[in-house]
Amino acid sequence: MKKLLSLLAIVFCFTLQSFNPGNPTTKNESEIASIQLSEKLNINTKAFMLAIKGYEKLKQLGKITNQRYLTIADMSQASSAPRLYIVDMKKQALLMQTFVAHGRNSGLLFAKQFSNLVGSFQSSLGFYITGKPYQGKHGKSLILKGVEAGINDNAEQRAIVLHGADYANKGFVHQQGYLGRSLGCPAVPNQQVEAIIQAIQGASCLFVYAPNSTYLRDSKMLN
Repeated sequence: MKKLLSLLAIVFCFTLQSFNPGNPTTKNESEIASIQLSEKLNINTKAFMLAIKGYEKLKQLGKITNQRYLTIADMSQASSAPRLYIVDMKKQALLMQTFVAHGRNSGLLFAKQFSNLVGSFQSSLGFYITGKPYQGKHGKSLILKGVEAGINDNAEQRAIVLHGADYANKGFVHQQGYLGRSLGCPAVPNQQVEAIIQAIQGASCLFVYAPNSTYLRDSKMLN
């Protein structure tokens, strides 16, 4: 009888130690909420989930101070689609959805090739932190710092910035069937660049996504 009671006590203690509903439930609820929000905002669920993962990691590291906005450039879409999303994380709503160009050597209608090399004229995937605005050759522009070593950390050396362009608008798409291309910068419509910079400047998170197996495998932000 004593042996049976002792055995039952051990099983009971083991059950208590093994039962931890907090983390798995919280994780599952968080993922479900993210999926629901991506569907509500009509954003590619995969892109949104990965963006949230990096956004939260950068927050934990104290890298982003403008936590209000999360920007996603979804390069899985054609350039003829408005594939730049600025998400208001406080309101859980879209502040803006608009066009964004990719690098001229990344592809024509779709961006398929990506590079971190100087002179490649290709887009670079991954997570960026926005800096300060400045007046450059494209007018008002926004400094971008690539935070992923070997993937986009040459952004400053390559002069990869967010700027306005006359080829990054709906009218150009109607004429050509695709958006114009940059030298690797995420170029946006001239008429919206001021509002975009005003919102996301000052250390916010920008994520450039594509379903690129090399990036998804090598990114330390995601793995």
